[in-house]
Amino acid sequence: MQTHLAPEYQGTPDGTAAEAILRKCVHCGFCTATCPTYQLLGDELDGPRGRIYLIKQVLEGEKPTRSTQQHLDRCLTCRNCESTCPSGVQYGQLVEIGRRVVDAQVERPRGEQFARTLLKEGLTSPLFGPAMKLGQLFRPLVPAKLKGKVPARPGPRAHQWPTRSHPRKVLMLMGCVQPSMMPNINSATARVLDAAGLQTLVADGAGCCGAIRSHLGDHDGGLADMRRNIDAWWPLVDGLTSEGKVEAIVMNASGCGVTVKEYGHALAHDPAYAEKARRIGELTKDLSELLPDLVPALKKRLPKAVSGSLVFHPPCTLQHGQQLRGGVEGVMRDLGFEVRIATNESHLCCGSAGTYSVLQPELSLQLRDRKLAALAPQAGEVVISANIGCIQHLGTGTAAPVRHWIEVLDDALA
Repeated sequence: MQTHLAPEYQGTPDGTAAEAILRKCVHCGFCTATCPTYQLLGDELDGPRGRIYLIKQVLEGEKPTRSTQQHLDRCLTCRNCESTCPSGVQYGQLVEIGRRVVDAQVERPRGEQFARTLLKEGLTSPLFGPAMKLGQLFRPLVPAKLKGKVPARPGPRAHQWPTRSHPRKVLMLMGCVQPSMMPNINSATARVLDAAGLQTLVADGAGCCGAIRSHLGDHDGGLADMRRNIDAWWPLVDGLTSEGKVEAIVMNASGCGVTVKEYGHALAHDPAYAEKARRIGELTKDLSELLPDLVPALKKRLPKAVSGSLVFHPPCTLQHGQQLRGGVEGVMRDLGFEVRIATNESHLCCGSAGTYSVLQPELSLQLRDRKLAALAPQAGEVVISANIGCIQHLGTGTAAPVRHWIEVLDDALA
């Protein structure tokens, strides 16, 4: 795609990156066929190709409008289009640039500004945990629209952490909302890794991966979160502590995983952090990437026959963002579980997409119901996924249990 950047964008990091991405696009339109919002709305401007044209026009000097902003807001950033694109267009990076450029010129209504500020500050705040406990205490009184955002209080095993030490050590990001909303995911991860001979370490200074602020338009705040995490992790990555050197940084939320794996790109222009960020990205592994090597050890600890049928929803951040497909269901089958995936539309987003379900509830719920219809959970079947956002969102629309796959494996080991 031929591009002529306006003078104010020429030579800037965003302008240079966007121009390189735009030039790869050949207008083929394959991306529209796999775009969830285009599937729902049928509007070219609510598909990747249309949004690319909008971003191109703004970078070439055309004044963006509120309508431009809304079309970009409706993108889930699921990156399904990247999996489809034959030209390798890095749409996810381009739409983040486009949003920054448009938001700098188009003022949002005050209600939207308030909601976005509340989300980016509230979800990453130390007060989120106490607020969630209060919500769980009074859950029966919570309005129906919000009740789905407040999971029931966790069981007694949710905070049981293994105490054994192992020569092999990994570092794990606890996440910003996961410890309060679904703490058993983290403790189950540590228990399963312990059963396979790996010790899970946590750096107290680490927090949100940076995705929440970045996706809500606070680019500088997102980078600050990334730098804070790198500082917290670096002593363990570099072997500067008494606990020794970790062999990987493990992510059990695929949304965090795709963000941390791209730290090197995000901080490439920061001379103080560029090299460290690249190293952090290389060390980062989704939990499913560790599994193949752990199967022999885990098989010894599992009963000869495991019970229960599972239907797996692969999050977009896993299958499109990280380009990891088949790992979870393949290894779970190797361990004796009966696992199936949707025979139709398994590539489409469930509508969670971080804060999207709060900011775009109508589209989000349509996509949730469409995903559950494709999964069609049967009686006695457990829906499993690999990202807390998908798990929470899908759970609001079905009577079937919705869990992280590591919790299911942890229960079988117990």
